[in-house]
Amino acid sequence: MFVPCGESVCDLAGFTFLMPAVSVGNVGQLAIDLIISTLNMCKIGYFYTDCLVPMVGNNPYATSEKNSTELSTNAEVYSLPSKKLVVLQLRSIFIKYKSKPFCEKLLSWVKSSNLAKVIVLSSSHSYHRNDLQLRSTPFRYLLTPSLQKSVQNKIKSLNWAEMEKSPCIPEISDSEYCIRIPGGGITKTLYDESCSKEIPMAVLLKFVSEGDNIPDALGLVEYLNEWLQIIKPHSDDPTASALPWKIPSSWRLLFGSGLPPALF
Repeated sequence: MFVPCGESVCDLAGFTFLMPAVSVGNVGQLAIDLIISTLNMCKIGYFYTDCLVPMVGNNPYATSEKNSTELSTNAEVYSLPSKKLVVLQLRSIFIKYKSKPFCEKLLSWVKSSNLAKVIVLSSSHSYHRNDLQLRSTPFRYLLTPSLQKSVQNKIKSLNWAEMEKSPCIPEISDSEYCIRIPGGGITKTLYDESCSKEIPMAVLLKFVSEGDNIPDALGLVEYLNEWLQIIKPHSDDPTASALPWKIPSSWRLLFGSGLPPALF
């Protein structure tokens, strides 16, 4: 499934693996864009899969004309060995009935690569929140049992809110309770598969609505940064400006090109 860019395969043992879910507002994918762009991560390979709609484009993180002509595909892997980080970026949707096989193959690769933990950045429909969720932070997390032991003290110190269980069938009041992530794409499948296969995984998500989701993506990476400290503020002053996330060059056309002058 994984095809390295060079002749040698990178040793990813002990790395933290970040990936998005293709979910409401594309918030996870936008957050991953910010991480790759800010850390100037190097592409080390891609996933060759029939589970995603094929696509090809130019370099979304181009910094000059020289590297703007590099091609990008639907599932690419980037790495930053100095921080022991490896990142998967997904750029297209899943073909019908292919999302579960993709999750199974991906988690098999995670195990064979001896990655330390997986963190999925995702989102969920804000209009599905209950009264308690409406009155609290829009961010939630989930941990698989195999990750809870090693990180639960750190998570508790951050005062994060865990994703609540809700009725499996919302219309039936006495229905059993389970984890539901409406609009979360493959998030729930990845989480369930990781629980059964004892893979250390965390899900970080935000309740959002479709629209301009750049602020949601910035919020989600800062939420992640509270835990991983991917980048650190320039000063200890709490009143200092926000963390210096680097906006990718491709975001200039996030909403298409401008209105043609001929219209006026």
